[in-house]
Amino acid sequence: MPEPVKPQGPVEAQLEKDDAPPADGEPESTELTGLFVEKPDDSVVAVAGSDITFIAKVDSTTLTKKPTMKWLKGKWLDLGSKAGKHVQFKETYDRNTKIYTYEMKIVKVIPGDAGGYRCEVTAKDKCDSCTFEVSVEAAQQEEKGDILSAFKRADAGEDEGDLDFSALLKATKKKKKEEEVPEIDVWELLKNAHPSEYEKIAFKYGITDLRGMLKRLKKMKVEPKHSEAFLKKLESCYSVEKGKKIVLTCEVVDPNVQVKWLKNGQEIKPSAKYIMEANGNIRTLTINKTSLADDAAYECVVGEDKCFTEVFVKEPPVTIVKLMDDYHVVVGERVEFEVEVSEEGAHVMWYFEDVELHKDADSSKYRFKKDGKKHTLIIQEATLDDIGMYHCWTSGGHTKGELEVEEKQLEVLQDIADLTVKASDQAVFKCEVSDDKVTGKWYKDGVEVLPSERIKMTHIGRFHRLIIDDVKPEDAGDYTFVPDGYALSLSAKLNFLEIKIDYVPRQEPPKIHLDTTGNMVSQNTIIVVAGNKLRLDVEITGEPAPTVVWAKGDKQITETSGRVRVESRKDLSCFVIEGAEREDEGNYTICVTNPAGEDKAVLFVKIVDVPDPPEHVKCMGVGEDCATITWEVPKFDGGAPIKGYLMERKKKGSSRWTKLNFDVYQSTTYEAKRMIEGILYEMRVFAVNSIGLSPPSISSKPFMPIAPTSEPTRLSVHDVTDSTCSLKWLAPERIGAGGLDGYVIEYCKEGDTEWVVANQGLCEKQGYVVRGLPVGEKINFRVVAVNLAGRSPPALLQQPVTIREIMEHPKIRLPRDLRTKYIRKVGDKINLTIPFQGKPRPVATWYKDGQPIDPKMVSVRNSNVDSILFIRSAEREHSGTYELVVQIENMEDRASIVIRIVEKPGAPLNVRVTDVWGFNAALEWDPPQDDGNCEITGYAIQKADMKTKEWFTIYEHNRRTNCTASDLIMGNEYMFRVYSENFCGLSEEPRHSKNTAAIAKTGLKLQSNPYKEKDMSCVPRFTQPLVDRSVVAGYSTAISCSVRGFPKPKIIWMKNRIIIGEDPKYLMQNNQGVLTLNIRKPSSFDGGKYSCMAVNELGQDEVECKLDVRVPTKEEQK
Repeated sequence: MPEPVKPQGPVEAQLEKDDAPPADGEPESTELTGLFVEKPDDSVVAVAGSDITFIAKVDSTTLTKKPTMKWLKGKWLDLGSKAGKHVQFKETYDRNTKIYTYEMKIVKVIPGDAGGYRCEVTAKDKCDSCTFEVSVEAAQQEEKGDILSAFKRADAGEDEGDLDFSALLKATKKKKKEEEVPEIDVWELLKNAHPSEYEKIAFKYGITDLRGMLKRLKKMKVEPKHSEAFLKKLESCYSVEKGKKIVLTCEVVDPNVQVKWLKNGQEIKPSAKYIMEANGNIRTLTINKTSLADDAAYECVVGEDKCFTEVFVKEPPVTIVKLMDDYHVVVGERVEFEVEVSEEGAHVMWYFEDVELHKDADSSKYRFKKDGKKHTLIIQEATLDDIGMYHCWTSGGHTKGELEVEEKQLEVLQDIADLTVKASDQAVFKCEVSDDKVTGKWYKDGVEVLPSERIKMTHIGRFHRLIIDDVKPEDAGDYTFVPDGYALSLSAKLNFLEIKIDYVPRQEPPKIHLDTTGNMVSQNTIIVVAGNKLRLDVEITGEPAPTVVWAKGDKQITETSGRVRVESRKDLSCFVIEGAEREDEGNYTICVTNPAGEDKAVLFVKIVDVPDPPEHVKCMGVGEDCATITWEVPKFDGGAPIKGYLMERKKKGSSRWTKLNFDVYQSTTYEAKRMIEGILYEMRVFAVNSIGLSPPSISSKPFMPIAPTSEPTRLSVHDVTDSTCSLKWLAPERIGAGGLDGYVIEYCKEGDTEWVVANQGLCEKQGYVVRGLPVGEKINFRVVAVNLAGRSPPALLQQPVTIREIMEHPKIRLPRDLRTKYIRKVGDKINLTIPFQGKPRPVATWYKDGQPIDPKMVSVRNSNVDSILFIRSAEREHSGTYELVVQIENMEDRASIVIRIVEKPGAPLNVRVTDVWGFNAALEWDPPQDDGNCEITGYAIQKADMKTKEWFTIYEHNRRTNCTASDLIMGNEYMFRVYSENFCGLSEEPRHSKNTAAIAKTGLKLQSNPYKEKDMSCVPRFTQPLVDRSVVAGYSTAISCSVRGFPKPKIIWMKNRIIIGEDPKYLMQNNQGVLTLNIRKPSSFDGGKYSCMAVNELGQDEVECKLDVRVPTKEEQK
């Protein structure tokens, strides 16, 4: 029995090679085959409550696609559906060694984790798997590493150590000198001892927890008990997907027996969900529409016999329906990453880079929201530390989104304009900034402006206003608005229009006085932003008062109300345009006339606006994580030069756009980077001028960042003939999201530049035979990988290949395991593949013991590179020496294989007891006649006493043909039987000994007291007499009495002193002296006196009674 392992924290299932001692007869290192480079150990012992990790490594150098790993428990349970806090999975890839590392971690192991596990790796047409067992032991704390301390009571106090029970035992002779006792395996001692000696051994070695000791002994090497009620038990476990139907089936011995089905120890009642059926010996339990509540342990009970199984209900993997979007925000903004999954209530894990995010009670930075199938990760206020990639994982899907955070920048949407006002008028300074939460202060000539009855300051949304009522000359000056927290200021000038009164003659020609300040960028030119209001106050002088006429081109403007109007005041003409539009741009004429003359002025009003959106946005090329986007400039620049462009992108199907640049980009070609390969994107562009941002352009057609693969690797020549060349290569190191569609093979003659395509369609395999090549020519070859993005760089052979077949001597490559004797059991299938080489194709011939093989007994299949010897069901006559001869013309190679077919041996011969002395018996026997075609490796000897005839094994693997049976019990007689054993196991039948061994009793005499037999003779006496009865006719009745006497008396029943014979109307019974006479449906003729007489050789006795049979009245009949 192995010693328990000390708990040392998390247990690593993948032990180091140097620390694991090799098994007997095995080399120190195991050579791995298949795809696995490293596997979990075959058997792992875990301590309950600790963590355990299993590691498997896969070499991908020969694979075309990424391998897929599955971890399974039992036969079918996929542990991927159980991923969570208890079972965790991890996958890493080393680009240098091209090795994938897969890890499965079980957190806090529980006893239910024990059992068989399997890991499977698949890659296109290749597959490999390995199995391992996990056993769970209870956690133990060992101070001295002594296994016996685990069985000493924890509450023993000072008596926890070794106990001295010598006072309870008989006094023994004291040893003269204590000798060092070698270490003894107590468990081996207990296992071989009689149960009556357990307590003595426990006291001797200080084991005080006898109950725990007995439990452990029970688990040690117990022969499996054969079931008497079941022919075929339930499988160890079943696996079913949620919502599907599952059928549990077992086979019983008795076809008429009734079975019970239990779930977690509770009996299952038949219903629409649970259907129980019996068909002959088959018993089935059908569970319809399984749910997670059906994940339990089930039992089928027949009497006291049971069989168990466990049902695992797999939830379908939760997939992600709506992917996560990228975000581009400024500091302080709220971010919401939202995904939509396939099922409500699914478990979703959020990660920032490689760190899992949890809801922290102390911090409100991250919030997690669930709304049906939608799951949202909320970041209340984004900071620069939040920049990175965010991941969302489910049991069957993964998505990620990138968060970019920029420093907060304030953008001026509308600057302050200079004002010219007259006395008592109102002056309003207005500006608009990008952030509606920004506050600020107003300054005049560097001094802060404070609110008063005449001066008011407002902040509504993004607009900030300074309103000055009843303007006075002292209000003129420079006004500045400074936003709080930003190194930014907006300035404008307030001009006070002073009215001068001069002496003029009565006749004065009209004069137009234009103000060249304010909106006039040059004399007679006014610039107005589209949507803003233009109010042009023109001072007019002249005596008498002149007539004012406004016109645009040849059309006069006479309206005094509406969007475009003219307002007249004394000495002042106002031209107003509300909400300027592009059509309002043009030359405007003002003409003033009076009798003294006329004056005319021409003004050009220029309307400036945001530009039109850019046109024809399209993707010109893609890379692995980038794309090149081009567009055309807007048709209309808004009247102001285009300063540059802003770009946005989004994933197809998403509604959230992500900014790609904050500073304007001046070119019309842009390379978008940091994109995810294999995802469809859309792009749009904004044009920017001095007025603002244009509407967005029409989105580009969806495009996918994707790149060709790298060139194929390790291109080499495998074989050359007179007209063909066989090439082989490995997959490209980098394949990408575009996958790999196939390969194109090309060749050209040495010195030429024109390459010829050898294959019409794409070649999916990593090898190809180029045919139709000219003999003797030197040919260059190259291979190109092709996917959605196009052709990869070519892989070239370093030197040209000369097309000419090379003669190669035949050579047999005999596998290592066939170089020694090849042993198989009778009935096994034999399939031997012997590879060989040689050119041209060799001729392979098989011989058995020097004669050609019989095709009826052995099948042979030959190919260009190997020969296969196949025997469907091996028999003893298939044993022999098989020789393979490979021949090319006069050259040949030979290889021999010795095949031996073995079976179980016969029983030994002539088993006999040769001597008996004391408590011992000597046995001898002869080897069996049939050794099963292999060496006899030993014998198993069993004994049984003649009383109980229960067999017990006394020797296993005994190599001699004799043995001594010891520790026999005095007074018992024993018989023996012997089994032969070889490579296949024990013989089917044992051989019983011809004679027995009787262990005589010595030194004891039993003196018994003389026995005096008691005389039990007795004259018959009735202890209970017959009783008179009155019965109703037609109803059966009985009369009874009891009698005692020895020897047993003869009983005679009489009616009216006439002996009742074999009349079927009467039934006479005698049960331990109780006498009963049953009368079947008596009539009035059956009435009378009944008597019973008991007679033996000592005398007789008699009793009687009267039986009255009355006819029932009509009332009684009713």
